[in-house]
Amino acid sequence: MSRLTATATCTAHRAIVEQTGQVVPQPLLAERVAWLTGLARELTADLVAGRWSAADLDALASGVGLDGCALPAKGWMAVRRLGWGLSPAAGVHMCDRVARCAQEQAARLLRLVLHRRELVAAIVATWPREPGKRTDAEWNALRAVLPDGVGTAEIRNRTRQIRAYRDAHDGMLPADLTQLEEPPACAAQIVLAAADRQLATLERTGEHGARLRVKLPLTASPASAKDWAWHLLPITLPPTVPAEAKLCTPTLRVAKGRVRVDLPFQIPIGFAPATGHVIGCGFDWGLNSLLTGTVGHLTAEGRVVSDGRPLAYDASGVSAKLHRLRAEREHLAAKRKHQERLLAGITPADPRFAELAAAYEVISVEHERLCARIRHLNKALAWSAARWALDQALAAGATVIYVEDLATLEARGRRGRANARLSGQVRGQVVEAIRHLAAKHSIAVVTVPARGTSKYCPRCGDGTSLLRHCPAPDRLAERGWAWAHCPACGLSCDRDWAAAERILARGLLGQQATRTDRTTGTRTIRQVVEGNVARARRARKATRAARRARRTRTDLHPRPAARDRAKNRPTPKRPTSTPNRHAANNVTTSSRVPDRRTVPAPPPTRGGQRPAGQAPQTTRPAERTGLVRDPHQRTGFHRVAATPVLPLGDYADGPPRPRPPDLPEILR
Repeated sequence: MSRLTATATCTAHRAIVEQTGQVVPQPLLAERVAWLTGLARELTADLVAGRWSAADLDALASGVGLDGCALPAKGWMAVRRLGWGLSPAAGVHMCDRVARCAQEQAARLLRLVLHRRELVAAIVATWPREPGKRTDAEWNALRAVLPDGVGTAEIRNRTRQIRAYRDAHDGMLPADLTQLEEPPACAAQIVLAAADRQLATLERTGEHGARLRVKLPLTASPASAKDWAWHLLPITLPPTVPAEAKLCTPTLRVAKGRVRVDLPFQIPIGFAPATGHVIGCGFDWGLNSLLTGTVGHLTAEGRVVSDGRPLAYDASGVSAKLHRLRAEREHLAAKRKHQERLLAGITPADPRFAELAAAYEVISVEHERLCARIRHLNKALAWSAARWALDQALAAGATVIYVEDLATLEARGRRGRANARLSGQVRGQVVEAIRHLAAKHSIAVVTVPARGTSKYCPRCGDGTSLLRHCPAPDRLAERGWAWAHCPACGLSCDRDWAAAERILARGLLGQQATRTDRTTGTRTIRQVVEGNVARARRARKATRAARRARRTRTDLHPRPAARDRAKNRPTPKRPTSTPNRHAANNVTTSSRVPDRRTVPAPPPTRGGQRPAGQAPQTTRPAERTGLVRDPHQRTGFHRVAATPVLPLGDYADGPPRPRPPDLPEILR
C-alpha cells in the first residue's frame, strides 16, 4: 500500500481570536492573511533576487552545504545550510517560522530553476548550425547531454528562446540561464508546511470539518509580539476529502477577497504494477473527438485482440464554446493594449486621461473574468473526460491505460492547428486527472510514443503500411482527414480509432520497456514495438427462438414455400397523392431517407420556455454512432456526446473478465 497526495481548495469564511473570543468577519480575516502573505512574499522575492547568479545556483545544484554534508530535502533547511539568511524590514517584528516559510518557497522556486538551467546549458553547448533544423548527428549529440524526461517540444521552445536572445545580442549566446531570464515571480502565499506548532496547527473536527490555528498579524507592519494573535479558522472539507484521509499542513493565500486554504491530504491506495498487464485501454487525442479509445487484451500467443467497439468522447460543442470565448478574450486583449498605448501618449493632466483610465479598468476586469471562465470550463471538461475514461477501463476490467506522450506532440502542418487548439484546451489536465483517478483504483497509466500512430495501419502491424486519409468511407478516392483506409488489407475505419488501436498495441507489446520516474512516479514507454491488432466481437447469447430451434432440431429461418407465380389477378395500384399538401389525411412518402433528421424539441414540462440549444437527439445519431447525450453517463455537460459505459463479457480467446466490484453507481 502507498499513499496518494491531493490538494483540496477550501475557503475560510470567518475566524475567532483565541485570546478574546472575538469573531473576525471575512473581510477583516482576508486583510490580516494578506498582511502575513505580503511579509512572506517580500522575504521570498529578496532571497530569490539576491541568489539569482550562476555561482549560487551552482552551490544549490551541488547538493553539498558549507559544512560539507549533503543538503536535506526540506527547502528551508537546505537554504540555511548554504548560509542564505533573511532579514525582515526595519521595524517589523516576526517570528522565525515566517522566515522559514519564506525560505521554503524560495528553495522550491530555485530548485525548479535548476532543471531549466541544465536544459539551456545542454542546448547552448550543442548549438546547431541551423537552429530550426537539426541533423541526426546534432540530435544525438544533444540527447547525450540532456537530462532524462525532456521532450522534443520543450527542446524546440528553449531553442527559440535562445535564438531570440542571440538575435538581440549580435549573435552572442547566453552563458547561463540568469542572463536569459529574469528571476521568477513569487506568489503572495505562505507555505505553512515549513512551520511548526509555534505558527500553525491543524486538527480534524469531524467527517466534513477541520480547524486551523494560525498566528496572524494585527497590523500591516507589526512592531512587537503584541501585534500578533492566534486565530481559529473553521474549515468545511469538500466531499472529495474522504473520512480516512490524512490532513497535511495547508498553504494560505487571498483570492478575490476570500481566504483560500489549499489543504493537502493523503489517502491509502493500492500498488499498480508497471508490467504483467493482460487487459488494457488505449486512448488517442482525436481530431474528430476529444478522446477516442479502444479495449483489448494480450493473448498467450502475444497477439493483441480488440473487442471491435470504439469509445468516443465528443466534446465538439464545448470546444466550440471555448473557441468563441478565446476569440472574445483576444479581442479584449487587443483593446486593452490599444488603450495602454493611448494612456502612455498623454499625461494625467489631460482631460481625456480619466475617461481612458476608467475604460481601461473596465476592460481589464472583463478580460480577467473571461480568462477565469475559460480556465474553469477547461478544468470541468478535463475531469469529465477523465472520469469517463476511467469508467470505461473499470467496466472492461482493464488494469492499465495507455495514452499518447504529450512531450512528443507538436503543432505542425494541418494537424498542428488542431493540436494547438487541443493543447490549449485540456490535454495536460486530462492526463493528470486520469492519473489521479486511476491511482485510486490501482490502475496504471503509461504514456507511449505518439509518432506514427495515425500514419500506419493497426491491422497490418508492420509499421510500413501507410493509411490513406479521406473524408468519409464512401469517398476513398478523395484526400481528407477524418477517415482512414488501408489499401493493403482493406481496413476502413475512423482514423482516431485506428490510432487508439496502435497506441494499445504499443503499450501491451512493449510493457517490458516501461520506465518509472523516481521523482514524479510517471510511467513511460519510449521504445516503439509494433504489432497488429485483431478485432473480435463478443459472442452474443442465443435467443429463445435459437435455443428452441436447437432443441427441436428445426430450421431457425425456414425458407418460405414456393407459390404459384402465375398472373391470375390484377396488380394493385398504389394510392396517388393529391397536389394539396395541406390535406389532413395526405402523407407524402419518399424512398430516400435523409442522413440526418431534425428531431422536434420536447414539450416543456414546466412553465417557461425550453433552454436554448439543440434538443438531445436519441434516435438516429445514437443508432448510427453509438454516442449518447445522457447526463447519467457522468459527462457533466449537455453538449457532450460520449459512448455509454457498458460492462462487456468475454471476447475472442482471452481469459474471462470478472465484473469489478467497485463499478460506478450507474452500472450496478
